[in-house]
Order: sequence, then structure tokens, then C-alpha cells
Amino acid sequence: MDDHHPSDGPAGRGDAPTRRRALLLGAVGAASVVSIRPALAQATGSVMLCEIPVPDPRRSGSFITSQGDVVPAGTANAFAPPSRPLKGEEVRRAMASGGNLPGYDYDRSRAYLKYVSRLQRGTAGFTCFASVQMLRK
Repeated sequence: MDDHHPSDGPAGRGDAPTRRRALLLGAVGAASVVSIRPALAQATGSVMLCEIPVPDPRRSGSFITSQGDVVPAGTANAFAPPSRPLKGEEVRRAMASGGNLPGYDYDRSRAYLKYVSRLQRGTAGFTCFASVQMLRK
């Protein structure tokens, strides 16, 4: 009587299930890589396009202190808001490099970045900033 089964592999060693498992794990791993890469590319694209209003629309026209606080327009030693919302990619670059936001000097850039870094859930620009944070790590 022959005890050799096709599933036992060559010489009846019983290693075919292990090979199948390895192939299956390899296929699952490859599928994961294929699905993660587009998601990362999409997240990167979102950050490049998203905008962060400074300050949020509810407080538009207000100024920003060097500590990132929102104060009434005209407050001494505070900065007028940027002329347009900040782009997520601009914020990401400035935070990563410690450099300035495009078109702004060091002090103004620091004030705006402090404002952005203190955004909380529910505030305009928070989702964009959260995306920026995920890509920085």
C-alpha cells in the first residue's frame, strides 16, 4: 500500500501545506502593498491641495499673535491674517524644515504655524492639518 499522497509533496515529507501557506501569505502581502501605495499617494495629493484658513472663517479679519492666538484686528504686536488660506503642502514644508511660509517673514510664519498647530477638531483647516501631521511622521 502506498502512503504517499499528492498533498505530501515530494518523497511524502508533508511540506506542501507549508508551501501553500507561504504562497498565500506572499499573495496577501503583495495585495496589501498594492492597496496601500495608492492610498498614500492620494493622501499626499490631498495635503498638497487642502487649505487652512488663518484664522478660521468664524473669526475672519482677526489678527494672530506671535503665540498663535486670535485677537481683534488692529491689536498691537499682532499680525494681520494671510491674504489667502495656507496650502497644506506649504505648512508641511515649513514645519518639516523650520523654514518660512512662502511670502512671509520668520516672525509672521511662526505665528501662523503656531495658530495652525493649535487647531482643534471642528475648526476649519483641522482635517488638512491632521493630514499634514500624518505625512510628517
